[in-house]
Order: sequence, then C-alpha cells, then structure tokens
Amino acid sequence: MPNVIVRRASPKDLPAVGRLGALLVQEHYEFDSRRFMRPPDNAASGYASFLGSQLADPDVGVLVAERDGQVVGYAYASVEDRDWMLLLDRAGVLHDIIVDVAARRQGVARQLLAGVLEFLKSRGAPRVVLTTAEANEAAQKLFASAGFRRTMIEMTRELDADPSSLRSSG
Repeated sequence: MPNVIVRRASPKDLPAVGRLGALLVQEHYEFDSRRFMRPPDNAASGYASFLGSQLADPDVGVLVAERDGQVVGYAYASVEDRDWMLLLDRAGVLHDIIVDVAARRQGVARQLLAGVLEFLKSRGAPRVVLTTAEANEAAQKLFASAGFRRTMIEMTRELDADPSSLRSSG
C-alpha cells in the first residue's frame, strides 16, 4: 500500500475536496433522507467554494490525505469559542472527515483524524467534539477507538408526521 501524506489543503486541492464533500452529502442523504439534505446538483462546487473560503483562517484546518499525488480524503475542523447553545466551552470541532470509497479500510481516515487532533491541539483546543450519523457505524468505531466518548444524542421528528403514529412516552 503506497504511503499517505496528510497535509494542509491548498487551492489546487479544492476540486478533489469538493468531489469528496459531495460524496459526504450523498452518503448522509442515503443514511436518512428525511434528516439530511438532498445533494444539490452543485454540491461539489459548493463544497469546494466554502472550504476554499476557510483555508486562510488560522483556526481552521482543512487537511487532505494524498496518495500517489491524488487526494483520497479530507477533514475539516475548527477551533470554536464558547457556544452557549451547545453548552460548550472553547473546543475543537471536527466538522467533516471522508475518504474516497476506493481508499477506505486502509487507515486513511485514522491518519486524517490524527492530523486533525494534532492541528487542533496546536491551536490550543482543550477537547474535540464531533457529530456522526447514527447509521455510520464505521465512523463511530473509528472515533471510539481514538478515545472519543458519546456525550449528546441528536433526535429528529418530522413535524408533518401523523400524531396518531407517535408513541406516548408515558
């Protein structure tokens, strides 16, 4: 297996990062089409544009995993100040991590995660938080093996659901 290099993303990486971002949107939509947005036609260019706007921020890390000159994964993380809505003091937040389907189960995500943790620690983040789709068991196993613990559970209810179909809690 060729070596993987994890490094900061540059503008030349944005087309590949955008393609992977579109894959992230598609996979989440497939996990739960009622919770996650339908992938728009411009998902790749939209992701590339957004992440490109983040590259110069010193408290944001957009990292890529490169193998044989090809970007095979990326991670997006930031250091965030106190958030009263989340009851969270200053922390690193891992927003995205994804690996191309052909490069999965080869340690690429683990290397990206290690790079993110190193970046956030270097920026003074005392902890890292993340969310993962309920159905994404592979990601949850990766995060647990890296020392993450469950702290919050997101719950979703469609407001147009038939009330008679809802169970009483007590």
